[in-house]
Amino acid sequence: MDNGFTPREMRTLRALKTPARVQEFLDFEIGYDKQEDGPTCRSPRLVLKDRRAHCMEGALLAAAALRVHGHPPMLLDLEAVRDDDHVLAVYKDRGHWGAIAKSNYASLRFREPVYRTVRELVMSYFEHYHNVSGEKTLRRYSRPVSLTRFDHLHWMTSTDHVWAIPEYLCTVSHFPVITRQMERRLNPLDSRLRAAEKVGMRK
Repeated sequence: MDNGFTPREMRTLRALKTPARVQEFLDFEIGYDKQEDGPTCRSPRLVLKDRRAHCMEGALLAAAALRVHGHPPMLLDLEAVRDDDHVLAVYKDRGHWGAIAKSNYASLRFREPVYRTVRELVMSYFEHYHNVSGEKTLRRYSRPVSLTRFDHLHWMTSTDHVWAIPEYLCTVSHFPVITRQMERRLNPLDSRLRAAEKVGMRK
């Protein structure tokens, strides 16, 4: 199943034989795009062409690569307060959830498939999800969304930006990760962990 990819594009995606290899490709072959020239939502084809992506675009590329290797293409949205949302490409292996992500923060990326539920997976990001003030900002998460619903838009190979996908993610139900009482008692991120999160960050 090539889904409209060129032979060269398929060779690149087929070489990413494991989720960990997909993450490595995102980390070291695809630059982080801070959208200084304006907002974008590149398709996987455009990410491969431009060799840069932000978290939404990285998740789309990861979902396409996972699909090439037989996984359903699924995204999960993490919703924050006083911070940017974050999008994961999620997958299951032997009944357990894992994730791939593009981020400027070190600990908001890969997760091994060891989590029994989506909530367990999401909560593994909680302590590391923070804004520039050091506030822990993760508050809600969506259910996994199958990207097959966007196949009619040729989301993997479109030469246009695929805004319909993030727009849809904003409309699906989100579930809380903490209560209001917990939120009031949160501590700021430890300064050492804040420094560690910036390893490899694009300034």
